[in-house]
Amino acid sequence: EVQLVESGGGIIQPGGSLRLSCAASGFTFSSSSMTWVRQAPGKGPEWVSGMNGGGSSTWYPGSVVGRFTISRDNAKNTLYLQMNSLKPEDTALYYCARALPGWAIYDYWGQGTQVTVSS
Repeated sequence: EVQLVESGGGIIQPGGSLRLSCAASGFTFSSSSMTWVRQAPGKGPEWVSGMNGGGSSTWYPGSVVGRFTISRDNAKNTLYLQMNSLKPEDTALYYCARALPGWAIYDYWGQGTQVTVSS
């Protein structure tokens, strides 16, 4: 059974930091490209980072570049998202997902972890 389980969300003040984790099982994590996606209330999904299976390639949209860092530990089957200098507009439900080759289809998703940035 495939599982992606996110954790690490919470309520944080603006300017603070959080690290999200995504524990994967049921598929070959080390050869899978992975991504973090967020969705704020009333808005569509926004892809906030991605990393290939070996960890040699990453990408970020302009909204988070320089503040968010994706990483992975293939020995632990775990994906991470370090989020620094958080802003209220980062408030969203954060999901991890597996990307199929081409980054157009995402076949496995976690249940999400809530991040709320508020003073």
